Amino acid sequence: MASPDTEVLDWASAVLGTEVTVLRGLRDGGSPWLLRAGDREMVLRVAPAEQAAETATEVAAMTRAAQAAGAAFPGAALLGYDVAERTGYGLVLTACVPGTSVIPPEPDPGQLRALGAVAARISMVKLAPSPALPVRSRPIEGEDFAGLRREQGASDLLRAAEAAVAATRPAAGRLGLVHGDLWHGNTLWDDGRLTAVLDWDCAGVGPAGIDLGSLRCDAAWCHGIEAAGHILRGWEEEAGRPASEVPYWDAVAALASPPDMGWFPLSMADQGRPDLTREVMLERRDAFLDAALSRLAAAR
Repeated sequence: MASPDTEVLDWASAVLGTEVTVLRGLRDGGSPWLLRAGDREMVLRVAPAEQAAETATEVAAMTRAAQAAGAAFPGAALLGYDVAERTGYGLVLTACVPGTSVIPPEPDPGQLRALGAVAARISMVKLAPSPALPVRSRPIEGEDFAGLRREQGASDLLRAAEAAVAATRPAAGRLGLVHGDLWHGNTLWDDGRLTAVLDWDCAGVGPAGIDLGSLRCDAAWCHGIEAAGHILRGWEEEAGRPASEVPYWDAVAALASPPDMGWFPLSMADQGRPDLTREVMLERRDAFLDAALSRLAAAR
């Protein structure tokens, strides 16, 4: 939409108790929208009614994480929401948090360790599965990457990874909150400090390895395979224990990408990394995946 519907803006005004104005769209000129109400700024995410279930997931995850004792992680305060009951849209209204999601061109070990640490803190939030927060087994579970591999064809490496993952699924262990799409582009940073984890619409309940593997894979294709080690160190320092089944979750994370990397390079370009072309990302993903499979084979 060119701008939020009048009904949506009226809803936001009612939630805040004062009239709101639209400042700008924050993603390709559209949702999420930066709004102003008096001297405050806030962010409004708008989704069509058919995506209201994802809105419910986001709200449930943000609420549970904010309520969890000891689960101190940076986030934007939830001000209001609608799951297509009042306006016909899925709406999430949050406080505006300072920062940028631009990915640094060079690896920053401190930032990478901080990402690992926040993944560990998220996993410490214990909760039972629910309709809004179902059990998850991989990142971005709503996307059928296996179907893409069947339709588009898959390399020998991807097929080997599918077989290895199917053959080495770990026994059920600790479950906790998972973000489900944790990568640098879903975080905000202000002067080197992590200020928010964003976009919880893929969240659920699952093993900590889902978010850890996702971050390690993201670090590898952004900066090279060595960067994934900083993620792991940050996670283990925060958790106070070694991470389990790391090669398995690395492989699962690498499989949660299109066979030819699809739209992923466009997402990276939007975060300030046009250098991450399809060819670069393919090479780095496959190197990361090959290393994971080698470690899986050695552990048998």
